[in-house]
Formats: sequence, C-alpha cells, structure tokens
Amino acid sequence: MSSTVRSSERSPGAEERGGTSQTISTVERATDVLMYFAEQRSATLGVTEVANALGLSKAAVHRILTSLRGHALIELDEATRRYSLGLGAMKLGMAYLEQIDVRTVARPELVALSELTVETATLSVRSGWTRSYIDQVLPRRELIMSVTLGVPYPLHAGASSKAFLAFLPDDEVDHYLAQPALERLTPATIANAPGLRREIQEIRARGYARSTAERQAGAASVAAPILDERDRPIAVISVSGPIDRFTQQAEACAEALLQAVRRLSERFGHRPA
Repeated sequence: MSSTVRSSERSPGAEERGGTSQTISTVERATDVLMYFAEQRSATLGVTEVANALGLSKAAVHRILTSLRGHALIELDEATRRYSLGLGAMKLGMAYLEQIDVRTVARPELVALSELTVETATLSVRSGWTRSYIDQVLPRRELIMSVTLGVPYPLHAGASSKAFLAFLPDDEVDHYLAQPALERLTPATIANAPGLRREIQEIRARGYARSTAERQAGAASVAAPILDERDRPIAVISVSGPIDRFTQQAEACAEALLQAVRRLSERFGHRPA
C-alpha cells in the first residue's frame, strides 16, 4: 500500500512558520501604532485617526490599542474615548535616555562638523550658572582655535554660553540676569541685562548664538544647543575659528551646526514644533 499525504494536512514545521509569520505581523502593526503616537504632537488620538493614517481597519487598531493598554504603553480617556501614550511608554523613553552619554553620542557629529567646516568643533555641558568644554575636534590646518577642557565659564560670555542661557526657561534667565554684576572676560563681552535680553531674543529667533571675541580675543564662533524632550538644553555644540577667517564663513558653519544639533536633539527625545 502506497502512502500519501493529503494536501489539506500541514506539517508541524509549516504550522510553526505560519504562526511565527502572523506573530511578526502583529508585532509590526503594534509597533507602527505605538510609533505613530510618539511622532504626533497631538496629546490624544482616536481610533479612526490612527486607522486612516496607518491604513488599518478600526477593528485591528482597537485590538492593538487594547493590547498596548494592558502593558500601560497606551492610556484611554474614558470620557472622550481618545488614547494617549501611557506610563509604560514614558518608562521606555527614560530608560533609553538614561543610558545615553552625550559625549559619546555627539562625538561623530563633532568630527563631521570639523571636517565639513575645516574649523574647531566643541561640546559643552552646563553646571549651575557656568558651562565647560568637555570635548573638541581640531581641523587639519595650520592656524586653528583650540579650547581648554573642564574650565568653567559664565553663561553670558561667548557663543556656547549664550546658547545655554537663551534656551533656559524665562524664570531662570531672569534669575541669572538679576546678578548685581556680570563678569567681562574681554572688552567685547556683553555684560548688561538689557543687552543680553536683546541678544537672547535674537538667538531664540535664529536658533543659534554668535560671538566675536566675547570670550577669547581673536576668536569667533557660532553655537547651538542639543535639546531634550522638554525643550531644555542638555549640551551645546559650537564651531569656532580665527576672527579674520571665520567671519566670512559663519553663516555656512551655522547652517551645518543647526543640522547637527537637530539630529542629536532627536536622539535625546526632542520633538520640534
């Protein structure tokens, strides 16, 4: 008697492959839904909005949202029947941010900026009302600007300092400018509250700070902040060079700088308006 296998029968391996494929598809759709919530500036979304945006049925979206709610990744407002990101999503984001080291993450951008502009690229962090350089990449040319790492500077002197100050909340800016006397590091340092307030408005409008011999004689620079999810500066990147040479290319350096800090800000959870 010859043995045959009916066409309707499936081997265990085929069933396993089918189940795995279905599981992967479900995970992918759930991931798409979760990422869609993360990418929207709207605080809440409805089932229909999500379904239309992702090309899914409302029934499928409802099942996915129900599953995500079970893990606190999504929350439901019972009154409006609209959904938002949940506590679980925040925990995932915070866990990611806590493991990021800004110097390690920013280093490739510093290298790329220095190579592109053929000038010095630096990274600064803030401590209270001062900031310090923690990294720099020097260009391969004869006449360059270099900085000393770890030395604290006030938040009003130089482009990197002003980039921090300008993007702090208004109450913190007011507190800083209320100091009875602001130190002048050079004759060009802006050391009065009215002048700094005007400067802050301009920096916020264009997205970066400029300096010509305000911190160091003979040096010029542009600087912009790396922002976190709350729009607060967690670090500042600058591009600098000798005044005579840098003045001619400041705008081109600023454009490259802004692109770099936008990419880095996204890594730290910032979502531009």
